[in-house]
Amino acid sequence: MTDTPTDPSPRPPTDTPLVRRRTDRAVAVLTLDSPHNRNALSAALIAELSAGLAAAGADPAVRAVLLTHTGGTFCSGADLKADGPGGGPQLLVELMRQVAGLPKPVLARVDGHVRAGGLGLLAACDIAVAGPAASFAFTEVRLGLAASVASIPVLARADRRAAARYLLTGERFDTAEAVRIGLVTAGEEALEGILAGLRAASPQGLAATKELTALPLLQALAADGDRLARRSRELFGSAEAAEGVRAALERRDPPWAC
Repeated sequence: MTDTPTDPSPRPPTDTPLVRRRTDRAVAVLTLDSPHNRNALSAALIAELSAGLAAAGADPAVRAVLLTHTGGTFCSGADLKADGPGGGPQLLVELMRQVAGLPKPVLARVDGHVRAGGLGLLAACDIAVAGPAASFAFTEVRLGLAASVASIPVLARADRRAAARYLLTGERFDTAEAVRIGLVTAGEEALEGILAGLRAASPQGLAATKELTALPLLQALAADGDRLARRSRELFGSAEAAEGVRAALERRDPPWAC
């Protein structure tokens, strides 16, 4: 059966924020808080996250952004129940462009599952740390899909040979392996030192340095983002993917699993 973490959390009221914001000593903390659907990248969550990033980018008191989560999943990828395939891939491309283009470092702190498009969001961040409860998997290939959009930052950040293995097999891997292949920067114990370094850096220095470090990803998104978003929609529209997604939602093996 497809590796799909479960979360029994009830659906929140419609006026409950999906992304919570606070500031901690010049660091804007954006918390994905939609555990009922494992922090899936619904259009609503992406809109709130984008607004939080924009506000942090425009605030002169903010030096960096820390993206974290509630519940046992950092992000499970697209919200297929709420949105279907629709414009999800293009929304993710635009979100990753915003993360990469923000003139302030964006960090991710993960202590739960990361799946599918959630790995694209994680890889788009400038720095990522993960705890022992984190696990990672590109589940798309088991659904008749491909990690089309998510692959852009993943292949820009991680070792391409190792990434090819996990993109092709959908195997689950842990924090130590994510650090080894470059998908994650370090274990979560490094977070305080990283934040201290960012707080000690000048705003101008951070912005100028991010221009250098994010340039390859921005170039890759410009070159391939729209094309791979279209490819993702094509795959979602296929009969094989429809069966794969249906099997995952019904928590059974697809017909090709053997």
